[in-house]
Amino acid sequence: MPEGELKKLKMIGYTDSEFKNKADSGEFTTLVNPEKYNLSYKIEYDDQQGQGSSSVPAKFTKIKPQDFEIEFLFDSTGVIAPPNGSSGSVQDELDKFRSIAFTYNGDEHRPNFIKLVWGSLLFKGVLMSMDVEYKLFKPSGEPIRATAKCSFKGHQDDEERAAEEKKSSPDLTHVRQVKAGDTLPLMTHRIYGDSKYYLEVAKYNKLSNFRKLTPGQQIVFPPIEKQS
Repeated sequence: MPEGELKKLKMIGYTDSEFKNKADSGEFTTLVNPEKYNLSYKIEYDDQQGQGSSSVPAKFTKIKPQDFEIEFLFDSTGVIAPPNGSSGSVQDELDKFRSIAFTYNGDEHRPNFIKLVWGSLLFKGVLMSMDVEYKLFKPSGEPIRATAKCSFKGHQDDEERAAEEKKSSPDLTHVRQVKAGDTLPLMTHRIYGDSKYYLEVAKYNKLSNFRKLTPGQQIVFPPIEKQS
């Protein structure tokens, strides 16, 4: 892409949970980039209190998948030029969007898995809900503007989840791919159980700017002799 060209948010459908096989429905490019999006992170604790006790320790139970909320604009008023390959029809674009994220895939017996890509954003998950509001109409009743408020649930395949939960030995060399929101101290904590080794990891990977990681970038975490 030429420097200075506007990058548009893309939504890509996949038939498998490993995000290797693209769905036949292809991908959707948003008409205009969102003004905002929301990412929610939740940790669950067991706070059941025994009878006769005055308090209870917060016992960790699980980290829930991320929740992702975003709003898409669909417009055929002519104010905004439609993207290449688009019919310009609001209903056609909504149908294409639904075919990727919402429509039941008969071969897989479920809707597609979804990847959202825009700048530093790389989100993988599934569509949970989609609320469409139609706003402007032709005299015939055909909609020419609509917004879709969408909620997605994050998804990790078994291999990624095992890596996150550190089921393999932290004394071995690990290679991890940077995801949106990752920082080197955070990734270092996942591998070694302590973030203080991030400078050693940065030095090992020859990172000139470890404060700015790029989604998709690979980081090598070598065996490190832990300090007491």
